[in-house]
Parts: sequence; structure tokens; C-alpha cells
Amino acid sequence: MAGTSFITVPAFSDTRNRIRHFFGTRQHAIGLDLELGVPRQGVAGAGAASWTLTVKQVHGTEALVVDRALTSTDRFVGGWDALVTDQPGVMVAVRTADCVPVLMYDPVHRVVAAVHAGWRGAVAGIVPKTMALLESSFGSRPDQVRISIGPSAGACCYEVDEPVLEGLRKGWSGWEKVVHNRKSRSAHLDLKALIHDQVRTHGAAPQRVTTVNLCTICHDDLFFSYRREGKVNGTMVSAIGVPLNRR
Repeated sequence: MAGTSFITVPAFSDTRNRIRHFFGTRQHAIGLDLELGVPRQGVAGAGAASWTLTVKQVHGTEALVVDRALTSTDRFVGGWDALVTDQPGVMVAVRTADCVPVLMYDPVHRVVAAVHAGWRGAVAGIVPKTMALLESSFGSRPDQVRISIGPSAGACCYEVDEPVLEGLRKGWSGWEKVVHNRKSRSAHLDLKALIHDQVRTHGAAPQRVTTVNLCTICHDDLFFSYRREGKVNGTMVSAIGVPLNRR
């Protein structure tokens, strides 16, 4: 991890690949000039020459594929919870405040993805569906894709009620492995573990999956948390992109 306002991971930062990426903190979010569906340049951590794009998120499983260069006049009207691109100089970004940001990179085909996964999207399989999209659209083999699961509500704090547990039971056969401290009508849910299990089941290589083990609810100095604060006081931004100049 590097930097005081955002987090990077070695899986994307090694000398050979140098993929631009970050998991943002609440400090990083201050002053960010990002409008939904409107590309912006000069975002901290992205590089001055890069375009950063974030869109309206709807807790679904649809992905927006950005397969051309962006301009300041582009507008993306609609709702998506995953963004995918192979365009150098384009950073795809998601916003979270307890949900899980997931970043992906295929070093063979030079394609990246950013995914927003709350419990609904995770149970519906947005992360493995995005991996399948990388394969169908760009030829990315699941075992080649590097995946990093970012800061989110942790199993230590993320207590969910019966409707969530019922959705989990119906949507994921291995649900019992990611549920802890069960009571009569509630339990603690480990969203990171759920996503980790899903990508492994989809064919991701274990050594290419990493997790930032920080809980957004616990660390009020680092992260916004909808669950802790009871409202949306702000969101963290996480992004990834292929740089314009490969070094």
C-alpha cells in the first residue's frame, strides 16, 4: 500500500505492468470533481492526462464497456455497476461507502475493470459476470486476470437481517461459509469472502486474487461508511486504467 490518501496494491504496481489504480479513502474523496456519466481529467491518482469515468450505480449486474477514446463532450446516461475498458488513458471508477470495490486487470490483453458490489450485486454474481464479459469481449482467460478486492464493510461489523440472508441462501450455494455469528434472524456477512469464493469458482488463479483487509465501518479515520454514519456523507472512489505510455 502506498500514499496517504489512497491505497495501491503490488499486483497492479509491479515494474513490468505499472497499471494506474487506486482504492480511495475519505481524504482522497475531498475535492474530487466527478460528475456521474461525465469524463473528467486531472483526478488525483489517475494522472493529469487520463480521463476518469464513473457512472450511476444501481446495485445490478450490468457492465458498461468503454471501447473508444473519451472526450469532454461524452455523456453516459444509464445505470451500471461495472465498467470495463481496453483504452489507454481511460480510468474506470466506482464509488463505495461499505460496498466492495473490485478492480481487475488482464496483463495479456491489457484490459481493466472496476466493479461495485453490494450484497445484492454480489449475490447476483456481478463479479464473475464481469470476468465472463472480459473473456467474451476481449479473450481474457479467468486464470490470467489479476483481481483485487478493496476496502468494504467487514465481517467484524457487517450485520445483516433475514431478508439479506434469505437472498444469500437462494443466490449462492456456499452461503454458509461467508456467514458468521448467526442469531435467530441476523448474522454477520463477509462480503469479501463471498466475492473471493465466487472468482475462485469462476476460474481465477489463487495467486492472482488479493484482498485489502480493511473494514470501512471500523476505520472512521480512513473511510466513509453508510452503515456507521446512517446516511451518505460521502463515497470513496476506486479506479483502474491502462496508462497512455507503457514503460
